[in-house]
Amino acid sequence: MPPKTPSLLPGTLDLIVLQLLRAEPTNGYELAQRIEALSRDVLTVNAGSLYPALYRLEGRDLIRAAWQESKTGRRVKVYSLTAAGRKALAEQREEWSRFAGALSAILRVTG
Repeated sequence: MPPKTPSLLPGTLDLIVLQLLRAEPTNGYELAQRIEALSRDVLTVNAGSLYPALYRLEGRDLIRAAWQESKTGRRVKVYSLTAAGRKALAEQREEWSRFAGALSAILRVTG
């Protein structure tokens, strides 16, 4: 039986997208591929989750989209981080760090 893919906690997809767009602008398909590769196939994101997250982040002016030609000659929407997105990313990373530290402390408790 293959290992179960964990569900993303609410808000973590936004954090992941912002973090990966900080590294470089990319389109949605490549972003999904990068999430799978970097998580060693532990996290998979389908279009039904990724694109609403991208539209939500764009609506909040945390990312911007521009049409560009891909390596294969197709037009793709490429997303990049805005200044507001960099600020939001720093805040979310701090929140996540506090949360992960608290969870780690709880998991270390022996009973």
